[in-house]
Amino acid sequence: MTERFQKLLTWLEQLNSFDKDVFTMPEPASNDASFRRYYRIQLTQDVDTYRQGQTFIIMDAPPEHEDCRPFIKVSHDMSAMGLNVPKVLEQNLELGFLLLTDLGADTYASKLNDSTVDYLYRDAMRALIKLNSLGESYAKDLKPYDSQLLTTEMTLFSDWLGEKHLGLGMSQFEKIEWQNTQDVLIKSALQQPKTYVHRDYHSRNLMVLAKGNPGVLDFQDAVHGPLTYDAVSLFRDCYVRWPAEQVREWIREYFLRLVEIRLLSRDEWKGFSKAFDLMGVQRHLKASGIFARLYHRDGKDGYLADIPNTLDYIVEVGREHSEMRFIVDWAAEKVLPRLMEINKAS
Repeated sequence: MTERFQKLLTWLEQLNSFDKDVFTMPEPASNDASFRRYYRIQLTQDVDTYRQGQTFIIMDAPPEHEDCRPFIKVSHDMSAMGLNVPKVLEQNLELGFLLLTDLGADTYASKLNDSTVDYLYRDAMRALIKLNSLGESYAKDLKPYDSQLLTTEMTLFSDWLGEKHLGLGMSQFEKIEWQNTQDVLIKSALQQPKTYVHRDYHSRNLMVLAKGNPGVLDFQDAVHGPLTYDAVSLFRDCYVRWPAEQVREWIREYFLRLVEIRLLSRDEWKGFSKAFDLMGVQRHLKASGIFARLYHRDGKDGYLADIPNTLDYIVEVGREHSEMRFIVDWAAEKVLPRLMEINKAS
């Protein structure tokens, strides 16, 4: 038993009505790409506030690496907007422990198939529309999704996937074209209406619930940024792929819902559709770089398998837009072939 885990047990035993005899030993509840860890406990007998058999989630966020305060703030915000998120029941910020309500173990990723995807995505879309329509009044304290942050994210692609993972540098000409590509993507993102952005609104962070579907997790990195970002994360998910025609139908339906709540007008469809596509290219550049960084910096190889799908989005969607020609060609002709070579050799 590690010293950290012993601190967690001691903290639990000191909570109101909790002692070592009323809960099961914490068991891992999920994996996370950050330094955070999650455990599930179950009550073995009734206590003052809770009932036997009830389960809870413990977030273990070492304070030298993680800050629990954004999670607490965004949980409060999203709950106030009517989203189904874990509620913070107990906290110790000095130690980095939170006790949360449990939204279960059934992720969208584990339940999505051809017969479930439409109703699950429509539920997710309804929750997202709440965030879009109500979020602006809560977003003033969020970090802005500005040009610096957008640039930092895209640099992950060239630095961690291109150079570190694949050994692909860029010529001087390619560097100029790469900068031009980033400029186009940044301009498009910053020209969009701003909203409260979850930032990782995808199948591994959405929970299937019988009531109040979906449950929404992993929202602590929320920012004030482009309207299309979360819908891109949902419909062009790095971890799952649906036919392009079906995705376009969802995008159209999402657009019409934004029109209904008067965030957009019907004559903005063409511009919205392009902004959506370019936002996706930016996100997938970032994600592919993060997956490589998780492997090389953090020793987590579980995300490497998701890089090809993520790059395929860049090629497939980018081909529809002439401004993306450089990154489409670079990904298709250099990055993907080199990735295949490395995967075969490993």
